[in-house]
Amino acid sequence: MKILDKLIIKDFLKTYFFVVLMLILIVLVLDFTEKNDAFIRNKVPAKYILIYLGNYGLYLNNLLTPITVFISVIFITSKMAGRTEIIAILSSGVSFVRLLVPYLIGASMIGVVAFLLNGWVLPGATAGVMEFKSRWMEESKFYTENNIHVKVAPDVYAYISRYYSSGNTGYNFTLEQIRDGQLIAKLSADRIVWDTAINSWSIKNWRLRELHDWGEEYTVGESLDTLLSITPNDFDLPVNHHETLKLPDLNRQIKILEERGADNVNYYRIEKYVRFMSPFAAVILTFIGVIVSSRKTRGGSGFQIALGFLLAFIYILMFLLSRTFAEAGTAYPLLSVWIPNIVFAVTGLVLYKTVPR
Repeated sequence: MKILDKLIIKDFLKTYFFVVLMLILIVLVLDFTEKNDAFIRNKVPAKYILIYLGNYGLYLNNLLTPITVFISVIFITSKMAGRTEIIAILSSGVSFVRLLVPYLIGASMIGVVAFLLNGWVLPGATAGVMEFKSRWMEESKFYTENNIHVKVAPDVYAYISRYYSSGNTGYNFTLEQIRDGQLIAKLSADRIVWDTAINSWSIKNWRLRELHDWGEEYTVGESLDTLLSITPNDFDLPVNHHETLKLPDLNRQIKILEERGADNVNYYRIEKYVRFMSPFAAVILTFIGVIVSSRKTRGGSGFQIALGFLLAFIYILMFLLSRTFAEAGTAYPLLSVWIPNIVFAVTGLVLYKTVPR
């Protein structure tokens, strides 16, 4: 059956790349049409538009993989079933499990490529898309953000009313140490400036209030150098920063945030879980796709392809919901992220009992 294996793998991968290309091109054309007026109004150079479309295409490839894998499997399998090739293969003594082998090999190849893309290529593409939108599609801002809150240590919280990235300067700075719900110390300053010569923060016009069992201590000063475990980059993070980090950088960021005891470390952990979980979706959906489309139907493959779209969209919806629940702070974020794969794997095992022998 080696010849048949090669044919199935070849058809599977060829159909997958064709479906991916078609869907990406359709979405890119729609996206370009929608943003064309903004491109003209902001006088965006053609070079940057092409780079943006390329990065956005890579991003779409990752997003559409569950749909494209499922549709590709259903298309080629239903076509084989319609020509009674499945029946002939099973009648020759080949088991259904053996028939699944070339499909699973092809799905594993797609999964490996998806993992490499998710870990090292797509973060750069995502960062490129965000940078393009920030530079060309939004009005320029003189400050990064208002009312910034950062946890710099397990019991220490920093706040900046307004931060200007151009001069690495923040205004109305507050540093609070809170233990067991009690305020231990509070440092306030009119201004905080990043000193590039010594790579540390310099606090201007500061006031320190310390609470002790025997009373309160209050001191003031004009300038104070402090070694905070944060840098200007922590105040100037892009939206969805965790999605723009390559896997090694993501691991380092998780370690840094864990050492600080930062509250937002969960977003970075979940992003890491998702990158290891996503490749398995190709294998699981391929398994279900073969089962769903292996029967010959009178109406042809149209119904099976429509069913494939429906199941793929259900998977994507479950994935988005499970990730939202995980980011909301569930007790078991790893389990929440894996729920779509677990549910569809169990569904596939149940459907396996119905396949033709």
